[in-house]
Amino acid sequence: MVAIDRLHFTSHLGATFDREIVRHPGAVAVVPVDDQGQVVLIRQFRASVGAPILEITAGTCDVTGEDLEATARRELVEEVGLEARHLELLGIFMNSPGYCDQRTHVFLATGLTDVGRAPEGPEEVEATVERLDLGEAVSMVLRGDLIDGTTAYGVLMAARHYGR
Repeated sequence: MVAIDRLHFTSHLGATFDREIVRHPGAVAVVPVDDQGQVVLIRQFRASVGAPILEITAGTCDVTGEDLEATARRELVEEVGLEARHLELLGIFMNSPGYCDQRTHVFLATGLTDVGRAPEGPEEVEATVERLDLGEAVSMVLRGDLIDGTTAYGVLMAARHYGR
């Protein structure tokens, strides 16, 4: 799972320093967009900030042997109760390269079918599913109302995909 390595480095100018690096197995995020152009989001409690956050579907690649698309599909059912006919990779980004090697693969999910949520853990059980017009979601990112970095990246990449 997640591990922390303490490493010793020498800079190009010869300075030496130590850094702790969080080793992360990677993650997926999914921007589900329905036939009406609405993004399906989840509002769930985040212990690190002590409050619920409105986010796109996301999860850690923590199942041995599961490929990225399968992880994305599993998270989509768990969190918002949807299956997607189509998944398309929108992009890959590094969450916090100053201290962590996590890379998140962000997918666009379309051709959505409601199959019922299968929440894992207390945060997902108590979470709510919300739908927003993609244009409104972009406006919320630009206003600073959607503050999760993964969500901001995913919403903006989805808007670019649709030419907005």
